[in-house]
Amino acid sequence: MSAVRTAVVTGAARGIGAGIAAKFARSGWHVVLADLSPEVVETASAIAAETGAATTGVVSDVSSPDGAAAILAAVTEIGDFRALVNNAGITRDAMIKKMTPEAFTATNRVNLGGPIRLNAALAEHLADGGTIVNISSKSSQGNVGQFNYALSKAGLLGYTRALAIELAPRIRVNAISPGFIATEMTDAIPDELRNNILARIPLARPGQPSEIADVALWLCSEASSYVTGQVLGVCGGRTYAP
Repeated sequence: MSAVRTAVVTGAARGIGAGIAAKFARSGWHVVLADLSPEVVETASAIAAETGAATTGVVSDVSSPDGAAAILAAVTEIGDFRALVNNAGITRDAMIKKMTPEAFTATNRVNLGGPIRLNAALAEHLADGGTIVNISSKSSQGNVGQFNYALSKAGLLGYTRALAIELAPRIRVNAISPGFIATEMTDAIPDELRNNILARIPLARPGQPSEIADVALWLCSEASSYVTGQVLGVCGGRTYAP
């Protein structure tokens, strides 16, 4: 068994997930990076080279039984499993009248069903005092063209609170609700729309993946030992619906 604490971060090939994985690695954790994209193996290697920490890249669909089993196998081999960060998510945006059943189902299968499946498979393997962090979104408050995404992320918040009660006192469960974060996805937003969004953020800038990572690491540390069943908005003050 490893003497180094192990954390699992899903959706870790890029963006917020990669930022969270890098933050944990810099803090001395052995990080299991999981993602549907094979790119996750390269991301894990790059983080290991940068930080000197041990990393493991796992190609995994978190919404499938085989995907959960692959992550569990990695965790079992490493040992001392203490943190699970459910970050994996997808968007399939459309207005309500144009939303297809496939787009609706896929978004909820990954964004809500994925954490439910993975928590069910891994929670019992977390060490006493371990933590689960579910990554939701400020879009859970509602966003035009994202009713499927908003539903999945709002459901994740209710699930977080219920799971926190169920797993207490052995495991703490919390959620982070990011706002507008600088990633490849938000970089592709047209300038006019981007400027309109920034104008509604009191801190007047997008957040960085590292700022979500800071909060995730805090929630998985003893500094937050009396925090469970909570949702932390990391949104630059934009606490209202778009």
